[in-house]
Amino acid sequence: MNGEKFRQWMDRNLNSKEITRKKYFDAIKIVSNEMAGWGLDEVDIYSLNDPTYIDKVMLNSDFIEKNKRGNQMYSAALNHYKKYLASEGSEVAIATDVDDVILIKINQSYYEGISSEKLYEVTSISWKISAKKLETQDIKYYCAVYNNEIIDVYLLTGYKPDMRPEREGRFILEGELASETIREKLIALDVQSIHKGSGNPVKYTMLETLLNLKEHGELPLEPEIKPLEILEGIELIEHIHSYITSQGFNYSLINIKNFYLSLRSKPFVIISGISGTGKTKIVQLFAESVGATEENERFKLIPVRPDWSDGSELLGYTDIKGEFQKGPLTEMVEHAMKYSTLPHFVLLDEMNLARVEYYFSDVLSVMESRRRNRDEIISSYLLDEKATGVPLRLPENLFIIGTVNMDETTHPFSKKVLDRANTIEFNEIYLENFDYLEEQEEVEAQQFLNEQLAANYISLKDVYDTHSTLISKVSSRLVAINKILEPLNAHVGYRVRDEICFYMIHNAEAGLLDENEAFDFCIMQKILPRITGGDGRVETLLNDLLEWLTDRSYDIAISGNYPRSAKKVTEMLGRYHADGFTSFWIS
Repeated sequence: MNGEKFRQWMDRNLNSKEITRKKYFDAIKIVSNEMAGWGLDEVDIYSLNDPTYIDKVMLNSDFIEKNKRGNQMYSAALNHYKKYLASEGSEVAIATDVDDVILIKINQSYYEGISSEKLYEVTSISWKISAKKLETQDIKYYCAVYNNEIIDVYLLTGYKPDMRPEREGRFILEGELASETIREKLIALDVQSIHKGSGNPVKYTMLETLLNLKEHGELPLEPEIKPLEILEGIELIEHIHSYITSQGFNYSLINIKNFYLSLRSKPFVIISGISGTGKTKIVQLFAESVGATEENERFKLIPVRPDWSDGSELLGYTDIKGEFQKGPLTEMVEHAMKYSTLPHFVLLDEMNLARVEYYFSDVLSVMESRRRNRDEIISSYLLDEKATGVPLRLPENLFIIGTVNMDETTHPFSKKVLDRANTIEFNEIYLENFDYLEEQEEVEAQQFLNEQLAANYISLKDVYDTHSTLISKVSSRLVAINKILEPLNAHVGYRVRDEICFYMIHNAEAGLLDENEAFDFCIMQKILPRITGGDGRVETLLNDLLEWLTDRSYDIAISGNYPRSAKKVTEMLGRYHADGFTSFWIS
């Protein structure tokens, strides 16, 4: 009986894909069948109503080994089942607010002088709408939206699936004009602040949110973000990727995994790539998917200017009156400290238009001072109390991302900067892929807690007891790579080793990438950006490195443990042979 109820609970409360929910359901059956072989009682977990026995199962050494091989799927399933048991018998919903209005953009169907009958038809017929939301009967109204304004409002009286084969997954809405009171309040209301993005014409919201927008001309602090269950591992990444796709943007799932792991390993990431590949947008949408927006002051885009020569433009300065004028980064630090459980994001757009070492050196130094203080990670002071009244540290819920272009208008990075960041290259372009432009089912942003993104570890001491085998394996690989890099004085030190280990450990715990795939990203992001030069030593180094990466096979398309890095090294060799000089950054 509990099994079917648990399935229904997941359908209502988990934002993960249907196939993931099915895996959770089946995973619990598998654990039940294997418990006797692990020396545990032979019981059906779905017959249990006491979560304490599940804790006993999860501490069993055989279960831990199976869970590790299963990329943490079994522990995730059991944790969700425990949440289901805790909620059983309670009528309290997990989400505090319920969407009751659908906004439908009809831009392509609307025309001047459209009749009321035709307007109703184009608003009601055949939209890709969440079946779950319709089945719960929470939806009360749906609105026609043209040019970001509500044109009319309908009371939802029913719905039915569109049975045409080419319209699978779509619904035909049935309704009537809403009351004059509701229509008077909502017609002509500008909903651009709610219905963002061009990927999906359907958006869900609350009537209360719309009325608040009508009355005050602005949204409440976090109108659409709802605190749901803690997502973990692959389901967390699936949510972020699905949200970004639903907004009409195309980024591969593996790139989302890598961006997440990079942020989790170190809260400073550099994204490079040719112009127009979406470097800025992925940061904005990633932040938005986890609840951080400009509206709630948890996301800030800061355009870097070429004339920045010190940190005053970021942190602030003392004016001629002796008063401290806060910079945009200082404002974000204060906000992040105030809302310490929620992630905050700063995007330094085109951060190498000015020399990064000039305006960002104070931040880099403080970032390296991070240390564990009981249950939290703290840094040295970024600004003392003379400037802001209260001394400010870099909070652990603040993530800094810089986008960079490499051309004649920008400055190269020093090893000091490269040592302290994961450098992600975004040059993959799929001009003939239009799947992401098709109407996607609405995916709502969620209120992530900082614990779902923040670094768990700050030194190898934190993890050596539990991950010594992986740390030793990673270190052995880096020793081999260092022997190749030493002739150019490009070998890595302890900081890079530790941060690569953190990346690999976070990946192993979340079960996102296989081990070689994860280490391939680490080489791309922490090793290759250090290589630059124009003499014979560079050519020898790149040839030796390529041989190591491909396991002495040059057919990198079909062999080798690290194909991404091997491809990049091949490109760097090609530039050297063509120009007599090469660098990770030359495109």
